Amino acid sequence: MNPSLPWRAGTAPDFERDVHCLLGLPVDAVDMAGAEAAVRRAIGQGKPCFLSTPNLNFLVACQEDADFRRSVIDSDLSVADGMPLVWMARFLGIPLPERVAGSGLVERLRRPGGEPVKVYFFGGPDGAAEAAGRALEQEKGGLLCVGFASPGFGNVQDMSTPALIDAINASGADFLVVALGARKGQAWIQHNRARLAVPVVSHLGAVVNFVAGTVRRAPAWMQAAGLEWLWRIREEPALWRRYWQDGEALARLFLTRVLPWAWWQRRYRPAPAALAAAAVEVDAGRPGLRLRGAWSRDNLARLRACLTPDILAGGDLDLDMEDVTYVDSAVIGLLLLLHGYLGRQERRLVIAPVSRPVGRFLEYGGAGFLLCPSTGSPSSSRR
Repeated sequence: MNPSLPWRAGTAPDFERDVHCLLGLPVDAVDMAGAEAAVRRAIGQGKPCFLSTPNLNFLVACQEDADFRRSVIDSDLSVADGMPLVWMARFLGIPLPERVAGSGLVERLRRPGGEPVKVYFFGGPDGAAEAAGRALEQEKGGLLCVGFASPGFGNVQDMSTPALIDAINASGADFLVVALGARKGQAWIQHNRARLAVPVVSHLGAVVNFVAGTVRRAPAWMQAAGLEWLWRIREEPALWRRYWQDGEALARLFLTRVLPWAWWQRRYRPAPAALAAAAVEVDAGRPGLRLRGAWSRDNLARLRACLTPDILAGGDLDLDMEDVTYVDSAVIGLLLLLHGYLGRQERRLVIAPVSRPVGRFLEYGGAGFLLCPSTGSPSSSRR
């Protein structure tokens, strides 16, 4: 393994990320140009970047699959690859500038100019990865295929042999595109990320087919209108069942989570003076923080400043939010990063006690799993 890529369980995430919680998933408030810049920066610096691209299917599946959800939380960059996510974010006041589709990001990287990005395709239907590599070779654009593998349809362990991992690492790839199905692909990356010497890794299931030319992407106007799913059904009719089920789940989430969350946010939205008065105290006895007042994206720097090595070291991290009156999506997004970081070290973020508003914000925001069992429902939280 390349020692310059320290994908260790204890590596701290970038707590300065402008990340927001959307129904339990972290989503970075970044546009397409910003995402491309982050990918190119990671490649240039040889810095590990696990890129996740949650869409509606991700969002629905993560409500019940904790391991799948954890894979998104553990990502270094998580972008909204789906207009329903962008629409919900706008309704909730979450500042996502635009949809950042993984396929669109790859299209930008394919543009000629500068040093080509070396890509390795792993997975996809038989022959698709090879066809994608040939297409890039003929194109001679911004992507250069340096290898491909079609590992079949086994389990994650079967697809993680030393021979397969060594072949990927020996290729010198900058960007590993995984296409194994969303859940298996994310699980494969989680399982192997410490062994991979590729800076940027992402599960981009449809990209292999798009690059190979076996499936055409929707016209730009359909992408912008949020109708790409209709085009995908036209191209791949078997997808209709998944889209139907996801649509039903979206309706339930909107009624049971999004609408209540929007109402709760409006009810407790603080004045600027309340945000200015918010305070955080460091518990010197056991690693922990005690928050008071209203917290949002506008005053989150004060909380980030307290996430020092001393606080992050040791055992579980206690977070007392009994006297907190308000938290927005950015605060919960930071809590998700803390939860993921500590979990990778088999430690816990212990959020207790909590005020009634905080309990509601976390539950309706899809992050109720962050609460301790004793405070796991709004009715059992304080005040």
